[in-house]
Amino acid sequence: MFDRIRSIVRDILGIPDLRRRILITFALLVVYRIGFHIYLPYVDINRLEARLQQEKGGLIEWIGYASALTAGNFRNATLFSLGIMPYITASIIFSMLVKVIPRLEALSKEGEHGRRAINRYTRYATVLVAIIQGIFVVYFLRTVFGTPQETVAIIDRQSPTWNFFTGFVQLLCLVLGALFLMWLGEKISDHGVGNGASVLIMAGIISRMPFAFYYLRQQIESAAPDERAQRIAQAGGILLLFVAVVAAVVFITRGQRRIPIQQARTVRGRRVYGGTRHYMPLRVNSAGVMPIIFAQAIVVLPPKILGSLTGLEWLGRYLNPGNFWYYVFYVGLIIFFSYFWNSLMFNPVEIANNIKEHGSFIPGIRPGRHTAQYLERIMNRITLAGAVFVAIIALVPEIVRGNMAVSYVVASLLGGTSMLIIVSVALDVVDRVESQLLVRQYDGFVRGSSA
Repeated sequence: MFDRIRSIVRDILGIPDLRRRILITFALLVVYRIGFHIYLPYVDINRLEARLQQEKGGLIEWIGYASALTAGNFRNATLFSLGIMPYITASIIFSMLVKVIPRLEALSKEGEHGRRAINRYTRYATVLVAIIQGIFVVYFLRTVFGTPQETVAIIDRQSPTWNFFTGFVQLLCLVLGALFLMWLGEKISDHGVGNGASVLIMAGIISRMPFAFYYLRQQIESAAPDERAQRIAQAGGILLLFVAVVAAVVFITRGQRRIPIQQARTVRGRRVYGGTRHYMPLRVNSAGVMPIIFAQAIVVLPPKILGSLTGLEWLGRYLNPGNFWYYVFYVGLIIFFSYFWNSLMFNPVEIANNIKEHGSFIPGIRPGRHTAQYLERIMNRITLAGAVFVAIIALVPEIVRGNMAVSYVVASLLGGTSMLIIVSVALDVVDRVESQLLVRQYDGFVRGSSA
């Protein structure tokens, strides 16, 4: 096994272009991590960290977890606090607009010119989204930590009162940091390995793993002698569950339904053309992490809204995290957004027409309308299976945190968006590296040596 790993590493490093791409990717990731040690101006870091320790848990803990999924960190008030979320948000918006606005859909089909135009619009939208999110971050830093007098001591230690210039400078730094990360992601995509935005998000999540393992170790060391065995068993159970979740996510991410496509056979003279069969793969979890992202953005709103309405506080308590109806609502949102996202991205009528125009057909299914109905029926079935799996993975952190009494940072690594992102991005990077190896007639990661 170790000889096989050494052989693969030697093959990778032996390809100059691939070696250069890997080194560029790591160098840009180092630049990305350096940005988290550059704090915003007019911030008293010591007072800020002390206040965060006092406010640990609840909204602060959820915000810290959510920001980690965007390659950012709201808690530490750094240059990259917004992460790459403005660019991701703008990309998601235009991905949906392309499907519902005919002009943008026509532009997306114009090849390289259309792709560049949509990327330009996405960058403009990124600036707007970064400004809006930056305003919320500046407001959050001012108001969430206590009284205005305490907030001034935390946010601005130079002037006696918080002023417009202070907020403008902080907002400008946040927006510039988000735009720099957008540029960094594009450079990784162009000159590195993998999709730049996804690689940055994965790096942000992985950077929190050492803290999670340190937390487990600290729990064991700080436990009483008669409780230490229980803590060790709990940590072992968490690690085993982590391995099981990773294996399940890899299995379902790779899972696909292969639809056979038969090419029509034509005879010209003594020669027969066509007649070959290939397969159209339909991924079981084709929506990826998008359903969880949408569901997490909405599931926290009803308890806050209902809790602020007189007479409806009792209804808001039913939807608080940990309650049965909260889980039901959360799972329902994930399933709904799975179908919603696939309905936007998967057009069975267009696919059926393309199959027909290329002189192909699905064996046993008539071309045209019947093919579209068949593809839609198959897609609805596998979407339900993928949505149920995603819902189970999303509930793992909630169940572990509630039953094992561990930190949300530790529980979040066992499932949910973070695990899906890490596995999907890692598999994408492995596929790209392996394609480079196979093109140059190396064995790759999967295929063994014939020797």
